[in-house]
Amino acid sequence: MKKILIIEDEFAISEVLRVYLQKAGFLVEQVFNGIEAMEMFYSGQPDLVLLDVMLPGKDGWKILQEIRQFNTCAVIMLTALGDIHYRLNGLNEGADDYIAKPFNGEEVVARVKAVLRRFQAENSQVKRFGKLEIDLKSHDVKLLGKTIRLTPRDLSVLLFLADHPNQTFTRDQLIEEVWGWDYEGSDRAVDLAIKRLRNALQDWPKEEGEIKTLRGMGYQLGVYKK
Repeated sequence: MKKILIIEDEFAISEVLRVYLQKAGFLVEQVFNGIEAMEMFYSGQPDLVLLDVMLPGKDGWKILQEIRQFNTCAVIMLTALGDIHYRLNGLNEGADDYIAKPFNGEEVVARVKAVLRRFQAENSQVKRFGKLEIDLKSHDVKLLGKTIRLTPRDLSVLLFLADHPNQTFTRDQLIEEVWGWDYEGSDRAVDLAIKRLRNALQDWPKEEGEIKTLRGMGYQLGVYKK
């Protein structure tokens, strides 16, 4: 269930938004001034923020800037200021949408859903290769619906190969990309990591893909079915 944080100092408006959003199936948190806004943001970790521009203590522009310094959370600006200048300012500062007051509650819900859909599509990092799913953002690996546990280094190798399917990389290239250019160990570390990955993915159907060795060339995540 997606969580929405409403940062709006007018209680009546905040309550209308809360009712409509909860009716649409969202979890809703509210804060009524700019001073407490960021504390609530960090403690609540919302999926989307409805942010009023004119707030006591700290205005919406400053809050938006603080959010964008460290977070890509979806933000929709709310304001009674209808001038195109304010709309452009919000979008240029990193807002995902802009809604002018007075607004229709159902329209706000529709805009929230649209932004969340777009945000999810733009930030989706899940690679699916048949029964193998690799989330490049959360680093979750699932095979046949079950989570695969990997060491951090082996996971890094798999994430890199999954981000470049059907591309071949030499040991040196993998060491540079995964271990780092200052790595001073043996390149056998790559071979051992590949061996462990093959064991971990041994139930991956061969018709869907495999970790391939191209003799004299290197390794690749060969994908035959997405």
